[in-house]
Order: sequence, then structure tokens, then C-alpha cells
Amino acid sequence: MSVAGSDAEISEDTLLGGRVKLRQPVHGYRAAIDPVLLAASIPAKAGEPVLDIGCGVGAASLCLAARVDACRLTGIEPDRGLVRIANDNVVLNALGGRMIVMVGDVLRPPQRLEPGSFAHVMANPPYQRAGTATPSPHAGKAKANIEREADLAAWVRFALIMAGPKGTVTFIHRADRCEQLLTQLAGRAGEIVLFPLWPGAGKDASRIIVRARKGVASPTRVASGLYLHEADGRYTEAADAVLRHGASLHL
Repeated sequence: MSVAGSDAEISEDTLLGGRVKLRQPVHGYRAAIDPVLLAASIPAKAGEPVLDIGCGVGAASLCLAARVDACRLTGIEPDRGLVRIANDNVVLNALGGRMIVMVGDVLRPPQRLEPGSFAHVMANPPYQRAGTATPSPHAGKAKANIEREADLAAWVRFALIMAGPKGTVTFIHRADRCEQLLTQLAGRAGEIVLFPLWPGAGKDASRIIVRARKGVASPTRVASGLYLHEADGRYTEAADAVLRHGASLHL
């Protein structure tokens, strides 16, 4: 369903088979499966603090909170309208005291964020480099999809600054930008895992999850990844377990 908000029309949707309630703008960028998959890849434990960079309306954080009891979520998002909706979602999902979303980005973070204070940092950055794609006519979608002032290097740099010693930093991104992610992580983090998201059997991965640990020197490995769809377009059993039932992705 959709309702008229003060700034834009808002829809009321659900994720994880109804376990997560999500208010989000009807027009512009809308949460799909990427934030759900990102949240499923975070190895958070109860009580651990997690930072969600560029969190939008909070979809990834809400899914992680639903999966891991008592983990504590902080989100930052530059769009004040989305921050208001995200904090509405905190209330809607009864997560007051466990989750908060603040105005800020990787170049202008909130002053109250303390570097090195998060056990896990996660991000779903814009997938397109500036000047390489035609922007969406909707400003909100264009901001979400195309890099602006902050490029991918800035996102990785900030994530590593905010992660604590041996903390994890996790990105979901386009598979064809994996090399850039690895370049930025080189010498700064280790135990890197590349987790491809295969659209289906015999198809190249278009998305990939990349996770690393700050200050760890273990070698990089490529995981088997996840097949998302059967030949008839249905989600595979493994994908359905993650997307509808809140299962974890074991990287």
C-alpha cells in the first residue's frame, strides 16, 4: 500500500517474508534484494555495533537487526528525507534503543561517530562511476546509483577508518568493479572473501559481495557464492532461505 507523506508519496512494504516492515518512497530508488543479501553476509553477534554507510531508509540494517538479536545498528545517510523515513522504520519495527540513523556521508560524517568503534561496517555504494552512465530523471534514484563527490575509494577509506581492529568491512557491488575494491583494500585489510551472486546457472555474476578484515593478513579467497534463480525464474531454495526466511550467507 502507499500513503501520502509530507515530502513524497510513501509505500509500506515488507522484507524477509514480512518480518521487516519498510516505509520507502514510491518514486526513485527502492530497496530490492541487494540490501537483504548484504545484511545476510554480516557475521555480527549479539551486542556488536554495526555501521551502515549510505543506508537510505535502513533496509539492510533492519534486516540485520531482524536476524541477529541485540546487535546495535548505526546508519548514516546524506538525504534528510530518507533519514526521517529510516527513523520512522526504526519505530515501526520496534528497534528503538538498538538502531539509529543520522545525517552524514563518507566525506562529512556525523561528529559523534568514533573512528575504530564498529565491529562491522557494511555498505551498498552507488554502482556507477560519475560520467559513465545517464542519470535517472529522478534525483533520488540518480544519487543512489551514480557516484557524486565521493568515489569508491572514499567509501572504502571511510569504512576502514570506522572499523575496529580486526573488524569486518563488507560491500555489495557490481562484479565488474571488484578490481577497484581489491585495489583499495590492498595493504589495509586481509582475509578478503569474494562472494559472487550468480543470476542463474551458466550466467556471469553481475553482483558480488566483498568482505575483508581490518589489519589482518590472511590471503584472499573466492567463495562458491549464491545462485539466485532457477531456469524458470523462481528463486533457488538457497536464495529463498536468505531473502524470505532470514538465513545467513556463510562467506
